[in-house]
Amino acid sequence: MTKLDRRRFIQSGTAGVAALSLLHPSVTWAAESDTLTIAYNVNLPSWDPTVGLSAVNPTIQSIYRSVFDQYVGQKPDLEFEPGLLTGWGWNDDRTKVWMDVREGVKWHDGSDFGPADIVWSLERAGNKDTGNPIQFVWSKIGNFKIEGNRVTADVLAFEPTLFKWMAFLTAYVLPKAYYEKVGADGFEAKPIGTGPYMVDQFERNAFVRLKANPNYWGGKPAFETVIYKFVPDATSRVAEVESGASDLTLDIPYEEFDRLKAKSGFSGATTPISDIGMIFLNDIGPMEDKNVRLAAHMAVNKKAIVDRLLRGYGVPIDTLQAPEYIAFDSSIKVAYDPKKAAELLAASGYSKDKPVKFKIQTTRGFKPKDYELIQAIVGMWRKVGIEAEIEVYEIAKHYELRASDTLAPAAFYNWGNAIGDPTTSTGFAMFGPSPHSTWDTDDLDGMIGPLWGEPDETKRIAGWKKVDQYIAEQGYVIPLLQYVQPIIHSDKIKIVPNIAGAPEPADMKPS
Repeated sequence: MTKLDRRRFIQSGTAGVAALSLLHPSVTWAAESDTLTIAYNVNLPSWDPTVGLSAVNPTIQSIYRSVFDQYVGQKPDLEFEPGLLTGWGWNDDRTKVWMDVREGVKWHDGSDFGPADIVWSLERAGNKDTGNPIQFVWSKIGNFKIEGNRVTADVLAFEPTLFKWMAFLTAYVLPKAYYEKVGADGFEAKPIGTGPYMVDQFERNAFVRLKANPNYWGGKPAFETVIYKFVPDATSRVAEVESGASDLTLDIPYEEFDRLKAKSGFSGATTPISDIGMIFLNDIGPMEDKNVRLAAHMAVNKKAIVDRLLRGYGVPIDTLQAPEYIAFDSSIKVAYDPKKAAELLAASGYSKDKPVKFKIQTTRGFKPKDYELIQAIVGMWRKVGIEAEIEVYEIAKHYELRASDTLAPAAFYNWGNAIGDPTTSTGFAMFGPSPHSTWDTDDLDGMIGPLWGEPDETKRIAGWKKVDQYIAEQGYVIPLLQYVQPIIHSDKIKIVPNIAGAPEPADMKPS
């Protein structure tokens, strides 16, 4: 299995609950005991990590990985490691795959985990009727056989990133016997996994309390109790940590991060992560005009946004590949050129006096300065002849609209790609048949389609670079920046930032 080069990554680096906490400003740090409290920036809509819209939200993976294990593990620096599989690979002609299953693992209810759970989970994931949003990856293998602790399967269609996906979104192993006994509703009410923590209490839209798994195969985690408070509002998350009601929070405004980090009792980390900020363009209305698309991209001063609005925390990008992704091509550039942008708009009959008009959607407080970033871009657009109306929505609404292909002509989003492969950035974001795409045109689909099963790795990566070049020339998406994630926490805990952007409690301990 080919490992992704992460050296540069490694070198660099609800509201109701919040309100209740703030009523008690004298509360002590939870980490002084055996409890870790996290003010988190997103709600948990479902306990099944393999189906539905929430399954592809990279931020939620921190919670899922606390309760469930994946086929293949990933370290905080994103290096692959054994998970519930201790070994995996292809046969010589890549017509079969093999997987060795970890022994001695228990489910949270005390029952034995085994190869049958691996097979059942993979078959369920590949079944189009179960609602797995990555079904088209999992369905590429089938005809499973179990021989002792080894599982083999036929390759029904070659998928070069199959084993990378086993450490990524929806790649969780669920308990066959328990799930079949209690059903989907029963599992939602009382989920169990093999992970380092067990679900103790869950209040939707408020919090989840987890208890350490004393029998975890990877060793019992340092904190006995972990509480995730769901606090979508960034100001409330700052108050949670500053008051001592929570031990840790993330993705707060950078000026607040700098302020808190300078205070006694706090520590912080700013880590370049695998997320990028981008603006989806939908192939409707004004975005069908190439001049409008390119003008919208050229009018954005990304460096100024990073330097001034984000206080230098970020890396401007021009494709959907961050510098550490394996298909990153530094030669692909879209210049900041407001004069050229105005000329393009003029060629289509638009000007500052007669602007092109469309809506742009964004979250507010989900990522640092997300709303303010869009405000700044809208201001830049106005100077060249674009008048954009801002609509604010929750991140869950974005997934809903994206899945139904009903996003506005422009929609801000943070795209996570913890495995760094072009299929999981450009591919899923821009391929029309993908449920995660908003752009849907035959020219682009014709270029991307053959790359999905390309067995020659050099040819595959070169093909994706050509796709990225074409997308930049056509203006089909507006990449903005690679994120640097701010994490602020009590100095009474030690954390390990996760380059995937979802720090995990099992990697934290009291200082």
